[in-house]
Amino acid sequence: MTDSKTLLLLGSGAREHALAEKLTRDGATVHVLPGNAGIPNSHPEVNPLDFEAVRAFAQTHNSKLIVVGPEAPLAAGITDFFAGSDIQVFGPTRSAARLESSKVWSKEFMRRHGVATAQAWPFRSDNIAAARAKAAELGGHVVVKYDGLAAGKGVYVCSSPEEAEAAFDDLQTSYSGWFSFLLEEKLTGPEISIIGLTDGHVIRLLATSQDHKQLLAGDQGPNTGGMGAYCPVPFADANVLAAIRRDIVDPTLRGLQNEQFEFRGFLYFGIMLTPTGPKLLEYNVRLGDPEAEVLLPALDSSLLTLIEATLDGTLAKQGVQQRPGAFVGVVLASGGYPAAGFPTGFPISGLDNLPNGVRAYHGATKRNDAGELVTNGGRVLVLSAHGHDLEEATARAYEACARVTFEGAYFRPDIAQRPAPVLTTEVVN
Repeated sequence: MTDSKTLLLLGSGAREHALAEKLTRDGATVHVLPGNAGIPNSHPEVNPLDFEAVRAFAQTHNSKLIVVGPEAPLAAGITDFFAGSDIQVFGPTRSAARLESSKVWSKEFMRRHGVATAQAWPFRSDNIAAARAKAAELGGHVVVKYDGLAAGKGVYVCSSPEEAEAAFDDLQTSYSGWFSFLLEEKLTGPEISIIGLTDGHVIRLLATSQDHKQLLAGDQGPNTGGMGAYCPVPFADANVLAAIRRDIVDPTLRGLQNEQFEFRGFLYFGIMLTPTGPKLLEYNVRLGDPEAEVLLPALDSSLLTLIEATLDGTLAKQGVQQRPGAFVGVVLASGGYPAAGFPTGFPISGLDNLPNGVRAYHGATKRNDAGELVTNGGRVLVLSAHGHDLEEATARAYEACARVTFEGAYFRPDIAQRPAPVLTTEVVN
């Protein structure tokens, strides 16, 4: 380990709460910039995109390690900013962060290095007519992806020409000026999240997990930043993981090495298990949210040790141990999310009455002038439960949802309850 165990964690959501809790359990003193009302040692006065302010804070608190939660500081180049200094950043360089910050560039990277993925066609906002024609040719069975960062909401999954037309209309309304976007063939099959820590040569994977991106039960409604997650995924057995390694993870690592990227951080693979084998939907260059809120409680190994090993080149010597049982996290969201303009500021009650085995991670909370804990955004809390199996963990999570209340609170009623898929031999061989 490094001499100093005081570190800075950048971010303000439930993912950062889970990271701070885990790293604190591992023995670190964690300062969260800016954090929120539910995260200890939060410092709302520091903007994580003001790198000079972050450096001044690190120097004042004698911190030599920065762990980055969200994608924005990475895309803005925080790792590059501190390169050559005595402060290490756990997260890729700005160039490597394009794996997430540019969907078009990321797809080109996949093609260059033989990563299994969907067919796709890049377009620009000044030629949406051509994209509309291509979508019509494909019968509207397409996925439209805004090129840049969109907090998980710049993706439109379409199943008809009408839905594709509506996606293009919304794209033009939501993103002004010149922009790029992708049109992808729509794949079918269950999705899983594979997340690991990598130094660009070696990767150590956390438990398999599954996110629930759409707002409504039955995977209906608009995409969100994620309405819940669970781990591990029962159907992602050794054969499935071997196919994912062969077709997606290993080609990605070879690509990082061939293009000589500085990549020391979390790497997320969003994967669909299609009838013709696993296909990569997207990369993220950080820990997923809400996956973090189940993966970190499930991690028995020291995350601090894994991070330090990633940075000092000894990751190959580290293993990853998981706690037994299952973990389920359900998001409590503000009514009206993910549309704009929903009301906030409602008092939150019940957090002092959680069932055994349940943690509450704060995503969007603050203290009002009266000192009350109130809502302050869309995804307000993640209630994360541990059980000896998936059924028990799910029951505990929903018992917690019944106890924690605020005006307009909404949660999906079917997290971790999708029917078990039947996988073809192409997926598992």
